[in-house]
Amino acid sequence: MSSPSSQRLPIGTTVFPLVESDLNSEFAVERYINRDLSLIEFNRRVLQEAQDPNQPLLERLKFIAIFSSLMDEFFMIRVSSLKEQVEESIVSTDSIPPQQLLKDIRKSVAGLTEAQTDCLVNEILPGLEEKGITIVKYASLSAFEQDALSKYFCDQIYPVLTPQAVDPSHPFPYISGGSLNLGLFVRPNLYKRVRRAHKLTGDELFVRIKIPQFIDRLVPIGKTGSRFVWVEDLICSHIKMLMPEASPEDCHAFRITRDADIELREEEAHDLLQEMEDNLRQRRFGHVVRLEVSDSMPGRMRKYLRRSLEIRSRDVYQISGPLNLGDLWQMYKLNRPELKDAPIKVTRPAQFDSGRSTFDIIKKGDVILHHPYMPYSIITDFIAEAAEDPDVLAIKICLYRMGPESPIPPLLIKASEMGKQVTVLIEIKARFDEENNIEWAKKLEQAGVHVIYGLLGLKTHAKTTLIVRREKGKLRRYVHLATGNYNPQTSAIYTDLGLLTVDEEIGKDATELFNFLTAYSPNDDFKKLLIAPANLRQSMLELIRHETENALAGKPARIIAKNNRIADTEIVDALYEASQAGVKIDLIVRGICTLRPGVPGLSDNIQVRSIVGRLLEHSRVYYFENGGDPKVYLGSSDWMPRNLDRRVEVITPIQVPQIKDFLINDYLTAYLKDNVKAHELGPEGSYHHIQPRAGEPAFNSQLSFQESSNIVDFQMHA
Repeated sequence: MSSPSSQRLPIGTTVFPLVESDLNSEFAVERYINRDLSLIEFNRRVLQEAQDPNQPLLERLKFIAIFSSLMDEFFMIRVSSLKEQVEESIVSTDSIPPQQLLKDIRKSVAGLTEAQTDCLVNEILPGLEEKGITIVKYASLSAFEQDALSKYFCDQIYPVLTPQAVDPSHPFPYISGGSLNLGLFVRPNLYKRVRRAHKLTGDELFVRIKIPQFIDRLVPIGKTGSRFVWVEDLICSHIKMLMPEASPEDCHAFRITRDADIELREEEAHDLLQEMEDNLRQRRFGHVVRLEVSDSMPGRMRKYLRRSLEIRSRDVYQISGPLNLGDLWQMYKLNRPELKDAPIKVTRPAQFDSGRSTFDIIKKGDVILHHPYMPYSIITDFIAEAAEDPDVLAIKICLYRMGPESPIPPLLIKASEMGKQVTVLIEIKARFDEENNIEWAKKLEQAGVHVIYGLLGLKTHAKTTLIVRREKGKLRRYVHLATGNYNPQTSAIYTDLGLLTVDEEIGKDATELFNFLTAYSPNDDFKKLLIAPANLRQSMLELIRHETENALAGKPARIIAKNNRIADTEIVDALYEASQAGVKIDLIVRGICTLRPGVPGLSDNIQVRSIVGRLLEHSRVYYFENGGDPKVYLGSSDWMPRNLDRRVEVITPIQVPQIKDFLINDYLTAYLKDNVKAHELGPEGSYHHIQPRAGEPAFNSQLSFQESSNIVDFQMHA
């Protein structure tokens, strides 16, 4: 066998430089793909959805907005972390030095941003214009239209704008992350007199105008609801009302991104809730990690901003089109159904429309739920029923991301008011949902609910509910275990699975889980549930290695895993060993994947594909052939160090043969058949779009679930 170094594959533009691990292995060279560059590649696939001319125009616009939001988060979290490594001379475990990685990221991001702007300006907006939806320049409007918008500006915008000049008595202002700003140099007549009186040098001032985020980015023209001007265009066109010496040409847009990776010193916190609130306030003042500027901005203004914000030239990105394209969600909300995908068909299983109690339905047999193809109201209705049921004694639930208008906390408050023991673990460290969660936690506590703010040093990412009910003098435990958050809003756009069960051992495990969450009660002896950080890592490794042993013994061996991210070195190495033993491995990974598939002698038997479509793939399902007696699991955990070691996660085995059959032969098989939205990861680290072979029909996995009757009208009997 030739050495791995002699099999080095061409890298092309070096989107994914090959890296070395520090493991003592003959295959150490080229072993892993860098996780940050892998994440950029996921963002690239989202952008490709916007570039797809077969997509409805407003759907393409939606993906432009999603891509912008993803890139913001990437800079706030990942780039900020790399910059911190550089500044503090932290030695990275990755073989790519952080300085080089930042250069690679800048090159990739610059190309993607240019492609995004080109797609929007030269494809999507002209296409929308043909359909009567336009964004026009204020200067091109008729006198009547300009007068109407001027009145709107004077009434709705002008009163809330605050120009901020920089001079010796007014230092450079604080710039909030994510906000859109206008910058200009002006020479106010009054300042000339002040300058002479105080013998100041220089005759111009820098002025910053923040555009408040509560102002609509797109200002409608007239009453048609289909013609708009950018709000910054409207402000610039009326700049003389703010700065009489300025002209519209003096105005240039800019925007910054700040470090949002909060460092929470939990071990020093006397009050975790208060500590979290303090840290959220500090996030507003995180270091600047990116400055986006309009390409019309003169070099001296770019230099001035860079110096004032204390950043380097490599942190500046010139944008040839409008900034902050996440604001395009406003246009996506237009009532133009012919320019969007058809609504997702949501079917309520017949047994839930029978008028029977949900408790009776679950007692008859385990129930598998598939969202959004089944309504999330099944879960909220179940919690509502439990809140009012006089036989329900206790409700325990883990809440990670709820959303600001979730119906679930009010139901839990109602249950508490009706005398039930209600325990809610709210993860107030859930990134970017901290404020919502803190607000709900306070309301729940005020209502007498027993609220737990997560565990010291761990995030609770489990999606688990335990309901204890008295039935004929005995206590029975009903458990909901899921892959998705208890968030009805995101359930409409995320694909997720859930299991409702009264299995006695799972109920006991769930009880032990909540005891651990509320009182650090140690228990590594869970009967059925795989729980991080207790037994999940070891269990997953044992399952993978068992497939390896079966393959070496000539027994049937196969692994199929569908999750969001794979970046755990120990798991990846175990998969490599399984591949070398002959185990066929199919990985369906939405985002980050550091495993390098298809490398001769290392990962010949591993294929990795990613599905990016109208719905965000969020479910985690794990299949192990187990010598012909398959084991199937679903739950909250990805194969990432944080999920296996630093979070509380729950994975449940699927025990009912009919549910196993559905997950293996319908669910996972659909994703492996997809030749419309699927991309395959190559050994060099880039993805290629899978196309139907000659004579092969097009198959869209997400669409197939809407059309399939397999997901509805079935009750799975134990």
